[in-house]
Amino acid sequence: MVRGRDACWEHCVLVDATRQKVRCNYCQREFSGGVYRMKFHLAQIKNKDVVPCTEVPADVRDHILNILSTPKKQKTRKKQKVDQVAAANDQQNSSSASGGFHPNNVSNGRNDSVCPSLLIPHPPAGAQPLRDDPQKQKWDDADKKITVFFLHNSIPFSAAKSMYYQQMMDAVAQCGEGYKAPGYERLRSSLWRKVKGDIQDHYKKYRDEWKETGCTILCDRWSDGRTRSLVVFSIACSKRTLFLKLVDVSGHEDDATYLFELMESVVLEVGLENVVQVITNTAANYVYAGRHLMAKYSSLFWSPCAAYCIDMMLEDIGRQDWVGTVLEEAKTITQYIYSHEGILNMMRKFTGGRELIRPRINRFVANFLSLRSIVVQEDNLKNMFSHTEWSSSIYSRRPDAQAIKSLLFLDRFWKYAHEAVSVSEPLIKILRMVDGDMPAMGYIYEGIERAKAVIKSYYKAIEEKYKPIWDIIDKRWNMQLHSLLHVAAAFLNPSILYCPNFKIDFRMRNGFQEVMLKMATTDKDKIEITKEHPIYINAQGALGTDFAILGRTLNTPGDWWAGYGYEIPTLQKAAIRILSQPCSSHWCNWNWSTLESIHNKKRNSMELEKLTDLVFVQCNLWLQSISQRREAKCRPIIYDEIDVSGEWFTEMESSGPLLDDSWLDDLPLQRKSLEL
Repeated sequence: MVRGRDACWEHCVLVDATRQKVRCNYCQREFSGGVYRMKFHLAQIKNKDVVPCTEVPADVRDHILNILSTPKKQKTRKKQKVDQVAAANDQQNSSSASGGFHPNNVSNGRNDSVCPSLLIPHPPAGAQPLRDDPQKQKWDDADKKITVFFLHNSIPFSAAKSMYYQQMMDAVAQCGEGYKAPGYERLRSSLWRKVKGDIQDHYKKYRDEWKETGCTILCDRWSDGRTRSLVVFSIACSKRTLFLKLVDVSGHEDDATYLFELMESVVLEVGLENVVQVITNTAANYVYAGRHLMAKYSSLFWSPCAAYCIDMMLEDIGRQDWVGTVLEEAKTITQYIYSHEGILNMMRKFTGGRELIRPRINRFVANFLSLRSIVVQEDNLKNMFSHTEWSSSIYSRRPDAQAIKSLLFLDRFWKYAHEAVSVSEPLIKILRMVDGDMPAMGYIYEGIERAKAVIKSYYKAIEEKYKPIWDIIDKRWNMQLHSLLHVAAAFLNPSILYCPNFKIDFRMRNGFQEVMLKMATTDKDKIEITKEHPIYINAQGALGTDFAILGRTLNTPGDWWAGYGYEIPTLQKAAIRILSQPCSSHWCNWNWSTLESIHNKKRNSMELEKLTDLVFVQCNLWLQSISQRREAKCRPIIYDEIDVSGEWFTEMESSGPLLDDSWLDDLPLQRKSLEL
C-alpha cells in the first residue's frame, strides 16, 4: 500500500479518508488532495494553491525536500532493500500476519483519527534524515552540543523557531572543518556593529522608496502605572516596518504639548515629505497631539489605531448582559479543562489536537475566539463528556466535573454561544485584517459596512435585535476610528469602487475630495486631479483594459494603481501613497519589560549609547523576521476569506530579552564615571 510507505505520514494526520483530507501536525492547516499536496506544504513550496508551512522544523522540511527532489529511478533502485527491511520488520512484530503485508490502522497519538501504519520504522517527527552510521554519529553529536549550549546559557528552546537559527547553521556548515566561531570580544565590538550597519543600509534603501509610497509613523506607549512610561516609534511602509527609537517620557506622559513636540521631531526626522500619517492610541493627550500635528502640517494625517478601536467595540459588546454571561460560562469551561493535565490531554484527543484558548491575543478578543473554538468543537466536547473514557476516569465523579458537563449539555448556553460568535466574528475578521503591518487602508471602511450588514442579516433585519450592536459599532467608529483617510482609501480601492453592487454616497465623495485637497500641495496638482478624477470613475483608457479589470480583485489596490494608473499620474501618486499604509500599530508586540530595563538605572553616556544601539538592532531584526514570514503581503484582502482561526501577528513571540549588560563592564573608566 503506497500510502502506508510514505514517510510524510509521520508529519500529518488523515482526517477525512473520503475527501483525502489531511492535517499538518505543525501548523494544523488542513488540505484536500492527500499526502502529495502535504509534501509541498511541509517542504515550503508553493504549488497548486498550497500554503507553505510556517511551523515545520528545518530538518523535516529538508527531509521532505529531499524526497521530492529524488528521481523516481533512484527510488526504484532502493525499493528492493526497503521491501526487505519492511518484510523483516513485519515478520518480527506480527504474530498473525502470513503471506504479505497487512498494515494496521494505528492511532496518531493526537486524536481519534487513524492513519495507515508505516511498513518500515521511521524516526519521530523532527528527526534527521537517515544517513550512514559515521555521518549520523556526527549529526547526533552536533545536536547534543547545540542542546547543551541552549541549556547551559538558559536560552529558550523557542529560539530555534527563529528564521536566523537555520541560516546561522547553514552558514557554519558551508565553512567546513576548521571554522572557529567568533569570540566574546569580536561579538561585542566589531561584529554586532556590522549587523547594525546592514540594518542602517536597509533604512537608506527604504527611505528612497518612502518618497513614492509614503510611510506611517507608529507610536506605541507603555506604562507600569507608577513612574515609568515609554514610547516606541517605528516606521511602516508597504514593504516592512522599521524600528526607529525608544523614548522615555516618564513625567511627561500626560503633557499633550510635550507629546506633540516629540511627534513633530520624529516626523521631521523621517521627513515631512515622506510621512502620510501618524497612528497613536485614543488617549486624550495623544489625540490632542495628533490633531495639532494635522493643523500645523496640512499634508499630514493623524489616525487612531484601528485594532485598538475594534478591541473596544468587542469589549462593549461583551458588556451586554447575555454576551457577558455566555463568555463567563465559556471561560469556566476552558479554565476547568486546562487546569487538569489528564482532562486537557483527553480534550486534545477528541478535538484532533485543536486548542480552545488563544493566550497570546488581547484578552477581549481571546474571550470571543475561545467561545468560537468551543462552538466549533461542540460535537467533540459533548462526545468527550459522554464517552466511556470520560465516565471511567477519576475526574467524572467530582462535583465540578458534573457542573461542566451539565453546562455543555445546556441548550441555553449553546443558543447564546452561537449568537455571540455570529455577532462578534464579523468584527474579529476586520481585526484580523488590520492585525499586521500589511497595507489594509483600502479595506477598513468597507469592512465596517460589511460587518454591520452581516450582523443585520443574521438577525433577519429585525431592528430591535441588530440595532443595539450597530449602536456600539457606530459609537466607536464615528467618535474614534472614522478617518477621512479611510474613506478616501475605500474610494481609491478598485475592488470596491467598480463592484456592481457598490454605490458611491456623499460621505465617500466628500471624504475623497477633502483628502485630495490636503495631498495636492500645488494648484497644478489640484487641476490635474480634477481632470483625472472622471477617468478613474469611468474606468477609461488603461484602467478599463482586460488586465486592469482582472487586476481589480487579483492585485492589491496599491499594486493595481502602480500597474494601470500611468495615464493619470497625479491621482496615481496620491492613490499609491494612501493605499500603501497600515491601519494599526497594535500588532507590534514589543518586549516592554526588556525595553524598560534600559532606563531603570543610571548609566553613563557610553553605556546608554551601546544599549540603545543594541535595542535598535534587535528590534529591527525581529521586525525583519516578521516581514519575511508574512505570506499575504502581496495579496488583496477578501473579507469572506479571512481566517480568524489562523495565527495572528499578536500571537507571535515578541523580541526576546536583551543580552545581559555584563559586556559593558570593560568600558573605559574615565567615561564610566560620567553619570547621566
